[in-house]
Amino acid sequence: MDSDLRRAVVMALGELGRSDDWRDRADAGDSLARFAEMPEAVEPLLGLVLDPGNTFVTRRTAEGLLRRKDRAGLTIVASALAVADDSHADYIDTAIVDVFSVFSDDLDEALRLCEEMAGDTDDRVVRGARRLHESLAEIDPVLRPS
Repeated sequence: MDSDLRRAVVMALGELGRSDDWRDRADAGDSLARFAEMPEAVEPLLGLVLDPGNTFVTRRTAEGLLRRKDRAGLTIVASALAVADDSHADYIDTAIVDVFSVFSDDLDEALRLCEEMAGDTDDRVVRGARRLHESLAEIDPVLRPS
């Protein structure tokens, strides 16, 4: 893995995420989500999940982070949920349902990760993890193991 190239991609996507065009920001958020484990990606991703100009950017970035189905993606979404206004929270909740309403195993793992994050040292993550857990707990997935 070439960490210099990965950092360069994160920086380029972060720049695209500051575009005046909502389509550029949505593409940047979706693509940048693939690098959520990198510290350099966290702040730009939080900014895109809470995009002040267009809630499509919010939804697309949140979906990208949630599709990772890992702690890095869930932590950023939880951090955003902790401070999101009602409009942004609604779009994040829609992304949560879209990503976790199919497979019960994915939902169970996300709930487990939220329980872990509830013990985080960052109060914002803790508050958001509780809110994310509440949203996840309301989902009745379509497919369960037989």
